[in-house]
Amino acid sequence: MKIVLGNDHAGYELKMKIKEHLERNNYTVIDIGGHGTDSVSYVDYGHLAAEEVLAERADLGIIICGTGIGISIAANKHHGIRAALCTNCYMAEVARKHNNANMLALGGRVVAAPYAITIVDAFLKADFEGGRHKTRVDSLKEIENS
Repeated sequence: MKIVLGNDHAGYELKMKIKEHLERNNYTVIDIGGHGTDSVSYVDYGHLAAEEVLAERADLGIIICGTGIGISIAANKHHGIRAALCTNCYMAEVARKHNNANMLALGGRVVAAPYAITIVDAFLKADFEGGRHKTRVDSLKEIENS
């Protein structure tokens, strides 16, 4: 599975720990940046990561800024992106199972790395359940297209 990682300066350190974890567990990682702790815009990296998912160069995305809020808003501006800001494993699992989220947003200043990795694992291991949830996701797509 290919995972795109995008982050601003506040998400850099957490991104690097997640990247190491993903590579150790045989995921293919596409790291579109940022590549350090110098100030950069979460908007730019949320946008770039979303484009990787939409172009199907990545199966899923993980995006990180200070709180996860800004970068999730940026990614969600793209039609077809369902970026979910999750602060626990249950949210991450349900984001995939019920909302068919294709991007996980995390806060580098909010969630400690060991716990963030458990959230990432919950997100990546869950699959969309379809059924009544598909009807709701289809309704979201209709709103996007109107």
